[in-house]
Order: sequence, then structure tokens, then C-alpha cells
Amino acid sequence: MDIEFSLAMPRDAIGIPMVRRVVGNALRSLGVTEECVSDILLATSEACANAVRHGGPANRYEVMATIGNGRCELRVADGGQGLHMIPRQHPPAETEHGRGILIMRAVLDDLSFDITPGRGTTVRMCKELDWAEDAIAHHLTLDRHLAGV
Repeated sequence: MDIEFSLAMPRDAIGIPMVRRVVGNALRSLGVTEECVSDILLATSEACANAVRHGGPANRYEVMATIGNGRCELRVADGGQGLHMIPRQHPPAETEHGRGILIMRAVLDDLSFDITPGRGTTVRMCKELDWAEDAIAHHLTLDRHLAGV
């Protein structure tokens, strides 16, 4: 089972809760555990906040989701200038910004960036899904795996 959807959002912080709601509801309706949903939503919020903060001069950013094969992949694409460097350690405590990418790395299984200077950044986030015991989607995935599909 593959589910795909995308959202074109205004480059404004007011859209981030909407993205969280859509992604969270999709995952919960499939029976993903709340802890796993929370990790995905934290990373999604950070990526969207970066698109809002750094995605200019574009007026919009896009969130693309694929849920299938026991994984969730999210891509957040903006039309900004692109990242100059990716932080590898936390900034000093007095620094107000700069922790988002490190937070995403801590809660995801895979995080990558497609950066085109002057044309934008796409953040690709992947996480293996943890299922509630009664999750129908988990049983469908397991049945397909056992059948060799």
C-alpha cells in the first residue's frame, strides 16, 4: 500500500500547523504509534520552519509525502537561495537558531538535502514506521511481505 500526497503552502508560519495536522492524521489513521508520529511531526515542523525562514524569494513551499512499505518519506522543497553548509554540532547555548537540522537527524532514520544554490533546497526525511498492534496497515504490509509481494 502506497499513499502519496502533496501540499503547496504559503511561505508563512501559519501553514505549519496545517501541514502537521494533515501528516499526523494520515499516519494516525493507518495505526502508526504516537511516539513515531511525534518524531515525524517534529522533523516536519523543523523542515517547514526552515522553508518559511530561508525559502525566499519564493512565496510558496511544497511538502510531498509517501507512506508505504513500512516507511514514511517526506520532502520539503523551497525556492530559496539554498543552504551554504549543514551544521554538524549544536550551536552555543546563547544562539537562538541553528538546531533544527540536528533535531531532525536525532529523530529520523535518514535525512538528506538536495541543494541547488539560487534555486532552492529540498529536505528529504525518512523514518521506519512503528505500528500499533491493532493497525490494519501494519497487517496489510506484513501479509504482503510474507506473500513475497
